[in-house]
Amino acid sequence: MSIRVVLADDHGTVRSGLKALLERAEGIEVVGEASDGAAAVVNARALRPDVVLMDVRMPVVDGVAATREIVSEGTAAVLVLTTFDEDEVVLSAIRAGAAGFLLKTAEAGELVSAVRRVAAGDGVVAPEVTRRVFRELATASARNSPTGDGQATEQLERLTVRERDVLTQLGAGASNSQLARELGISEATAKTHVSRVLAKLGVQSRTQAALVARDAGLMDST
Repeated sequence: MSIRVVLADDHGTVRSGLKALLERAEGIEVVGEASDGAAAVVNARALRPDVVLMDVRMPVVDGVAATREIVSEGTAAVLVLTTFDEDEVVLSAIRAGAAGFLLKTAEAGELVSAVRRVAAGDGVVAPEVTRRVFRELATASARNSPTGDGQATEQLERLTVRERDVLTQLGAGASNSQLARELGISEATAKTHVSRVLAKLGVQSRTQAALVARDAGLMDST
């Protein structure tokens, strides 16, 4: 089965370049294009792609708002691809539920790999912004929570022992295949555990779950 992708970018030349790049890769098919966020939402509903490759700054509806709507409706996973690496852009995309965040300076192989990983249920954050993202998210979480890490601890109590192990691996940035190897389970079981962890924590992405792991102190012992 091919990975079905919708491209959302307000520049036609960028969409054409991305389409040519992705369709040279085995097993990836571009099934739709959108020049603004509103069209991206409509295409995601109609085409049910595996991944929407989403620019941030677009007319009518911006990429962050479109990501939030697509993720909340469960019509596709969203991989944000943008030229902007400002903290607020990155954080807004992740809070909206984006499964991945890459810069347009990424090499072709990085982009293809990211599309495949997001389609497989993994999360991807550009190496250039990973450490900064977690630092900023952790700071914001501590600032907004009157009990510090109390909210994260309460969320942790909803999980089984196995699910805590899964969450710890998510906090370390493990992919589904890495998680399966580390815990001695199948990749299909790993995906199921990740879905349950996200549902119990009330978060929409692996990156958001990783923040919970860090807030709850799970990473302190790893």
